[in-house]
Amino acid sequence: MLPPIQPYLFFEGRCEEALDFYKKALGAEVAMLMRYSDSPDPPPKECMPADPRKVMHAELKVAGASVMASDGMANGKPVFQGFGLSLPAKDEAQADRYFNALGEGGTVMMPMGKTFFSPRFGMVTDKFGVMWMVIVPPPV
Repeated sequence: MLPPIQPYLFFEGRCEEALDFYKKALGAEVAMLMRYSDSPDPPPKECMPADPRKVMHAELKVAGASVMASDGMANGKPVFQGFGLSLPAKDEAQADRYFNALGEGGTVMMPMGKTFFSPRFGMVTDKFGVMWMVIVPPPV
């Protein structure tokens, strides 16, 4: 059986800052981190950022899922469009904590509130430009 699809986010030079932010905001854990300078087989020169200390590959564990991350070419401006990450919370208090922490320096798209599909749901774009949908799953 193949592993599930995993999101892979390119922070264009801000990966380490983003990992630290998600550790604090979500209690995420960095399961793996490799810098370009650590690679036993360096990528082609045209795929290398100017600073070899940038993150080539990282794995972030958050809410039971893995999110992969990298600095990519470290061009300075990450662009995240056309998708969002759905983040389940165990209860309304946890949802509010996640939402408020992710919103620090970001933009609220839809304030937290009750919806027809969830007792607590909101949408926020964090300071890196990643859109999050924080949701408390409805009772079964």
